Amino acid sequence: MDFNSNKPIYMQIYDSICEKILGGEYSPGDRILSVRDFGAEIGVNPNTVMRSYEKLTNDDIIFNKRGIGYFISAEAKSIVLEAQRKNFIETELPQILKKMKLLGIDPSCLNEGI
Repeated sequence: MDFNSNKPIYMQIYDSICEKILGGEYSPGDRILSVRDFGAEIGVNPNTVMRSYEKLTNDDIIFNKRGIGYFISAEAKSIVLEAQRKNFIETELPQILKKMKLLGIDPSCLNEGI
């Protein structure tokens, strides 16, 4: 994992798991690495991984079977998709449109290529 200093590591882990869900790498019911194993694999403190897993659990993306591990929820893909679409529309798209306006790019030209 290549960490970006502009975003907390626990959120980068969260985003990475969400991307794997959207990309089909993780399916509903799949078991993910334990907190300790994931931390060792990517070289971060298990407490950081636990923080990510707690957020994923709170967002109903994963769930914990006590004593067994963490698993991808049945609704994970739709939850992640909805959240990422909302984030794109509210955060990223306005920035893209602003940049296009500053550069004099007409959005209709995107259908034709630049």
